[in-house]
Amino acid sequence: MDATVTRVEYDLRVDSDSVGGRALLTIDVLREGWTRVQIPAGLMVRDARLDGQPVSLVEGPPAHVLLARAGRSVLTLDIVIPLASSAGTESITLPASPSPISRATLVLPKSGVDLSLTGGFIAEHAEAANESRWTTFGRPNQPMTLRWKRRVDDRRAEQPLRLRARVTEIVGLGEDTCLIAASVRVEVVQGLARDVMVALPAGLVVDEVNGATVGDWETIGGSLRVRLLEPVATEASFVVQGEARAAREGSIAVPLMRIPSAERETGGVAVDVVGAGEIGERQARGLEPADPMELGDLVANRESPSMIAFRLRPLAGTETRSLTVTVARYAPQAVLIANVEEARYRALMSEDGRLLIDARYAVRNNQRSFLKVTMPAGSTVWSAEVGGRAIRPGVAAANTVLLPLDKGHGGAEAPTFVVELVYVQRIEPWIDKPDLPALSRRAATRVVPR
Repeated sequence: MDATVTRVEYDLRVDSDSVGGRALLTIDVLREGWTRVQIPAGLMVRDARLDGQPVSLVEGPPAHVLLARAGRSVLTLDIVIPLASSAGTESITLPASPSPISRATLVLPKSGVDLSLTGGFIAEHAEAANESRWTTFGRPNQPMTLRWKRRVDDRRAEQPLRLRARVTEIVGLGEDTCLIAASVRVEVVQGLARDVMVALPAGLVVDEVNGATVGDWETIGGSLRVRLLEPVATEASFVVQGEARAAREGSIAVPLMRIPSAERETGGVAVDVVGAGEIGERQARGLEPADPMELGDLVANRESPSMIAFRLRPLAGTETRSLTVTVARYAPQAVLIANVEEARYRALMSEDGRLLIDARYAVRNNQRSFLKVTMPAGSTVWSAEVGGRAIRPGVAAANTVLLPLDKGHGGAEAPTFVVELVYVQRIEPWIDKPDLPALSRRAATRVVPR
């Protein structure tokens, strides 16, 4: 690369049917000798100066200028840009430039104008009595299009705000905390909504607020203020997640989020018990019993036999609503099991076809009296131990032995203990995968190679 355009700046002013001004191109030449530098395509140039001295442009395509020395130079172009107009909207398009910085200043000799931009962003806007000024920045290698039209006064901003709300809430009652997720959707009936105030129940801590139109949120006293990215004239929705302390069992007041400014508040609430428990009595005010499937995806996707649901009666956001439930908890009980959790085998094989195997099983049991083991054909049991105690195994059928097991206490989780079985087996051919004992069907094993 012999030269590069590092910065392009436009200073433009709108006339009756065209846009005039100048373009300043900052050029860095990297080598001595004549260097050709291309200027942005599509510009109508009336005059050109290089560092204040007149210079001639070489017509293209593409149009370019020749520079004779290395270093930084500033090329000033006196330009005119055609002005396009359609359906009351005027626009201009600045050509794409490889420059990393493209800056444009546009001045309109009138006020009360809205400007939109593609291919960049608006950095500044100032408006006087009879003049409007914008400063914009473009993206490299992308044309920058500026469109403007006369601002239409929106009288909705002057009207008092009226809205309706739908709040769907799911509450999970844990051992000592209460987890809450609420989907809030507001419908603007009149005016513009710039933020939404949510009344929070006592003790609720908001963890997160998510939504496509949410700009920011903060808790003020007992309220949550959700600021929207831009004023909303139709509807907006967001999800609030939080938690609060709650009693483990007994009578519990379910936390309900409210929209005090809503003329009509609808939705529903679902309550579920996390863990072993169920909901008994319930006292509802301003709510009606409903099926959880009727409350939308937030609730319908969570299936629980202990869940109850209520529908909010259409009331104003300031009307009284309350829900109190009685929760009964149950102490979890251990399930009766007889399970071989792990099996380990060590084998010693001699050249004359004798195979000595030490089998060790990690067993958890509080139900069964014996572990049934089917031995490989032609094997002989040498010794057996249960929990470190030597035992004499019983014989059930051909090649089948019974090992007495220790039992855990009822209502408690049974500990594991070791069952060890040593046996010898004679095999004719030399094999690397001998047969292992088969345990009873109800016992699950996991073989760990060693």
